[in-house]
Amino acid sequence: MELTIILLFILTALVFEFINGFHDTANSIATVVATKVLSPNQAILLAAGTNLIGALAGEAVAKTISSGLIDAGVLTVTSEILMCALAGGIAWNLLTWWLGLPSSSSHAMIGGLCGAALGAADTNWSVLIWSQPADPWFKGSGLLYKVVIPMISSPIIGFFLGLLIMGLLFFFIAWMGRRSGLLGRLSRPRWVNAFFGKAQLASAAYMGFAHGLNDAQKTMGLIALAIVGANSVGQLDDLPVFLEFMRPDGDGIDTWIKVTCALVMAAGTAVGGWRIIKTLGHKMVKLHPVHGFAAETASATILSGAALLGMPVSTTHSISTAIMGVGFAKSSRALKWGVIERILWAWVLTLPVTGVMGYLLVRGLKAVGVL
Repeated sequence: MELTIILLFILTALVFEFINGFHDTANSIATVVATKVLSPNQAILLAAGTNLIGALAGEAVAKTISSGLIDAGVLTVTSEILMCALAGGIAWNLLTWWLGLPSSSSHAMIGGLCGAALGAADTNWSVLIWSQPADPWFKGSGLLYKVVIPMISSPIIGFFLGLLIMGLLFFFIAWMGRRSGLLGRLSRPRWVNAFFGKAQLASAAYMGFAHGLNDAQKTMGLIALAIVGANSVGQLDDLPVFLEFMRPDGDGIDTWIKVTCALVMAAGTAVGGWRIIKTLGHKMVKLHPVHGFAAETASATILSGAALLGMPVSTTHSISTAIMGVGFAKSSRALKWGVIERILWAWVLTLPVTGVMGYLLVRGLKAVGVL
């Protein structure tokens, strides 16, 4: 029975990863579709391939999720607790996907995890690792350094980095336009669109890689957390031979977890997410290839840097605010503030709503004697 529960949790986690694939990957390919550089199907195939490569390229974010947020000395996190955490995240992801709102799968997962752990620990707040400072500060661990600070800073950096890159490109194109001969001709819209149409293939691939490097690792971390917890209480003592690969091997994230999550996210990506693509790529601001290149480059740089530091930041936040920054570089009137307001509300609500859902699910199961 215990092994069945563990396998059921892994299946639930992979469902979350699949949904993440078509929910958050829509964010990563929205600009390349909106600028008509690639068709939706072409963009999805590009994102699926680069997501897969990115997901296999590191494990710092996975380690943060598996050991940096919940204090194992206070609570042994079981598969049942983690299923409650994911249930809230999945419900929120599906709701925001249906509404076409680019909310954060990362924060949905983290909110659900913290809420479920808090419920399992009978509202003992010490179960959450809040802050473990280090020098330099960005090497600190816990919710403050790995979640809260990046949650606030990454959208701000995304906006200003998008604004900066777009401003520099505008300046360079304008400088070329003041020159005679070949440089002057290359500054014309036809040539600019043609050049950045090709360049955006590279920036879209970079964005897909960065998304896999950061987002896919979050589910890897949850599965590793469940496996380690199950092993510590002896639930893996009698594994059948054909499942022996599940037994934890050292302190890293086991290879089978990496490969499975990477493949499932890539499969989810292949399903696509047209609703969110329309919101990001068409409703916020009108984009041309040069704008898409700037937004993708800014967002992918943030995601990659955060992944190297083990920070599970939101693809949604970084690409959305990068698009806002690019749009603002064109004109503040180019932004559609009504759409942006809806997106911001989804961001604000994600952590508390999923946290409450995870908490209530665990408390409900405890009340009926399941936990």
